[in-house]
Amino acid sequence: MNIQKDQIIGELVARDYRASSVFKKYGIDFCCQGNTTIADACEKKSINPEQVLNDLSAINQSATNGTTDYQSWPLDLLADYIEKKHHRYVEEKSVEIKPYLDKICQVHGNRHPELFEINELFTASVGELAKHMKKEELVLFPFVRKMVKARQSGGSLDTPHFGTVKNPIQSMMAEHDNEGERFRKIEALSKGYTPPEDACNTYRVTLALLKEFEDDLHLHIHLENNILFPKAAEMEQALEA
Repeated sequence: MNIQKDQIIGELVARDYRASSVFKKYGIDFCCQGNTTIADACEKKSINPEQVLNDLSAINQSATNGTTDYQSWPLDLLADYIEKKHHRYVEEKSVEIKPYLDKICQVHGNRHPELFEINELFTASVGELAKHMKKEELVLFPFVRKMVKARQSGGSLDTPHFGTVKNPIQSMMAEHDNEGERFRKIEALSKGYTPPEDACNTYRVTLALLKEFEDDLHLHIHLENNILFPKAAEMEQALEA
């Protein structure tokens, strides 16, 4: 595939998730801000786009063994996967990380006061994510499954109480932006999740868990913003036609 500067980042990552590693390397948001071109993202970051294109080309020419083609999945399967894989991950890791954050705030907070802000940001994020995921599980994902069934059976689809699937999608994407911004702050405050010299093992483990949490959130949001949501909007339009 010949990659050009005017290609949309989210669409590129949707075709090959390995491209996300390049955008991470340059600090380019491929999930929440995925609906932008490579050229525009590079200009915003003052990055030479040719460097990014070269790295993307190198990945594109390498073997694709082990990569998952989420783009080819049926929408109901993708919704099930997001719920069972990423929603459960958030639920489980939230209760694991919070006690660690509380502990290192108590032990290291006097020397590293940024930990208190990190703790506040993480607590706010997991609280909002819990509400966000519940709305997806009770409203958006069930409608996606109904659309898939209607398409398979050739049946009609009743107009949902929210009017069009684009309405909850717009709300979900705005909430994704909020959590993306919170984790950008956490990453900055922790200097890229780098433990200080006086960090104990708990401190190091906590930062590693936070980085893992952010990485999972990036994939989680990418699967929704760049694959599930646009395909759901397309399916609704096709069913209405």
